[in-house]
Amino acid sequence: MPTRLDNPRNSRLPDGLIDAWRAVPSSVIADQLGGVGHADPRIRPIRPFAPGTRLTGSAVTAWCEPADYGPVHHAIAIAGPGDVIVVAAGGRRDAAMIGDLLGGAARLKGIAGVVVDGAVRDVGPVSQWSDFIMFSRWVMPRGPSSMERGIVNGPIVFGGVAVQPNDLVIGDDDGLVFVPHALAEAKLAPCLARVRAEVEWEKVLASGKSTVGVFKVPAIEPL
Repeated sequence: MPTRLDNPRNSRLPDGLIDAWRAVPSSVIADQLGGVGHADPRIRPIRPFAPGTRLTGSAVTAWCEPADYGPVHHAIAIAGPGDVIVVAAGGRRDAAMIGDLLGGAARLKGIAGVVVDGAVRDVGPVSQWSDFIMFSRWVMPRGPSSMERGIVNGPIVFGGVAVQPNDLVIGDDDGLVFVPHALAEAKLAPCLARVRAEVEWEKVLASGKSTVGVFKVPAIEPL
């Protein structure tokens, strides 16, 4: 079956809303989503992030069958500046789904990055790109062997998380989280409030106060 382009149910989130999420780290979002939005922690960035930076963008999904990377080509073709290609390759290590050639083409379009539940390659050159982020479960030298099958912009499961096209993707050194399209606006305010609260907690703890009092930890009962 040839690669199929699905019809997303949701439109792309407004740029202003996506930009507002750039201030929120993955740890805060994971907590606010109740532990259901974070991908398998074995999916890691191929290089550490620069301080204060993270991957934030709208998801363009690609579902790949074993050793086939046709959907990655088509996802790059339809993605726009700031988008994130989300490649569901079943966690397989049999073939890299993207390297410096496809990654370079995506980078030229202004795509923010690609995250792969599977393998990537050419991490040496790609890790030198400050304007393009790559996450993967595996690194391996062998490339794919076909480009004829799969689905673009359909619902996928990525690292244990259900992801729809145009969901929000946020990644940093702690890992990847996905904010469902329907929750992106409602969850922003509580996440920003938590970020502000953590700044204040840091100030209080720096003054020497105990975490027990600051976080209102229940008292110890004597044995």
